[in-house]
Amino acid sequence: MSSSPLQHHNDKDAPESVHQSTIGDANETVLETRSGKSVDNPSTDHHAQEPADTPASSSLKPRWWENKSLEEKPTDGIYGWAVVVSGCLMLMFSMGCVNSYGAYQTYYHLNQFPNEPVSTLAWIGTLQFAAMSLFGIVAGVMCERLDTRLVSFSGGLIMGLSLVIASFCDGAVWKLILTQGIVFSIGAALVFIPAMSVPTQWFTNRRALAMGVVVAGSGIGGLWLTPATQGMIDSLGTRWALRITGIITFAVVSVSSLFMRNRLHVPAREKIIDFTLLRDIRFIYLFVGLICGVTGYFTPFFLLPSFAIQKMGKSESFGNNLITIINAASIIGRIGTGQLAPVLGGINTMAGCTCIASLSILILWLPFESTGTVIASAIVYGLFCGGIISLLPVVLANLWGVQRISTIIGLLYIANFMGGMIGAPSSGAIVDNIGHGTNFKPAITFSGVFMLAASLFFFILRLSVDRRLFVKA
Repeated sequence: MSSSPLQHHNDKDAPESVHQSTIGDANETVLETRSGKSVDNPSTDHHAQEPADTPASSSLKPRWWENKSLEEKPTDGIYGWAVVVSGCLMLMFSMGCVNSYGAYQTYYHLNQFPNEPVSTLAWIGTLQFAAMSLFGIVAGVMCERLDTRLVSFSGGLIMGLSLVIASFCDGAVWKLILTQGIVFSIGAALVFIPAMSVPTQWFTNRRALAMGVVVAGSGIGGLWLTPATQGMIDSLGTRWALRITGIITFAVVSVSSLFMRNRLHVPAREKIIDFTLLRDIRFIYLFVGLICGVTGYFTPFFLLPSFAIQKMGKSESFGNNLITIINAASIIGRIGTGQLAPVLGGINTMAGCTCIASLSILILWLPFESTGTVIASAIVYGLFCGGIISLLPVVLANLWGVQRISTIIGLLYIANFMGGMIGAPSSGAIVDNIGHGTNFKPAITFSGVFMLAASLFFFILRLSVDRRLFVKA
């Protein structure tokens, strides 16, 4: 009998811990408790109650912010959907602000900092996502050891303050990198991790759909934040655009955080981060796939407006409308993937979505400069690019359970940090140095190839779970 690295937890980490021993190809799992009793649990049944969902022993004393009765509340219930709506609103402003940064970058490049290279300005948006991903490790540990409502409230406060402070620092790019980029991302991580992990505890049968609705919040945010930001910039300037966005962000996130309660009691462990994951080959495939996917993910968000203005001769509003189209399509796509995942399997759906997103870049955007094909590329990319984000918690829950999902997501977001640090800055540098500021094709190719590589690693992950091609996984 061989054991998966994830399944060795010290007994003092949880008075009644659940250990999983994998037999053969992980298609049969035996649950062993300290009492010595065991039951068979087919790991390939994604709709079955998972070992990590088992409520904690009644002998465990809840921490001061925990209500033990929450564990007896049914999954897929009304309160679960309240958590989903709250998570959707929180992602609307954390990821929505990141997705709408293209409006700021276009204005900065054309008006405020015309002498600064595109690659320098791209660092603001890059760090919003990359530093958020890196700080996700800390946010995941905080969610296990502190009240998740307090964690997300603190994140909203930091996000709001960072944007207000940035409004007084728009005279130098490095100040905006520090405030609008790094400080904002710290707050966004404290909002993002609870929003992505807590809803999974409240759902079993409709988990994929619930997470699709949650992650659709980032698309909804980008949908209205991009034109709203552009309108505020045109009418009031960047200073008041940042201030208004910061105030609204804090107000919405602070209210939404009240519902971010854990259903399951997760005992604090001595190990802050479980690095035994790095010995699980499935985790490695997922980790490398995320690096590749995120490397290519943000290039269309950051370069499509500049491409439309410089290569197609379109207006600034048309360029920003392309981002709006991507965000609008992503709302449909992320909810749609939540419906497909229970039918096709989480990994199958994630690999397929990433592959189609890459083809929308390489086939529709790369060869053409016509209005129709660029709009079509934006629509198709928006429909499928979100699968890599919305389905990640679903895949993690199916592979490793939901109790430790906060720390696993936080650890995986090291991959997002690496991809973010490689992606948008490299795309901007490619446009500046290889494309001489006017040729976007090398940067477009760069983005599409990395997205395609991500889909390949997700497919390899799929084969490592089950080598049968035409089954749900």
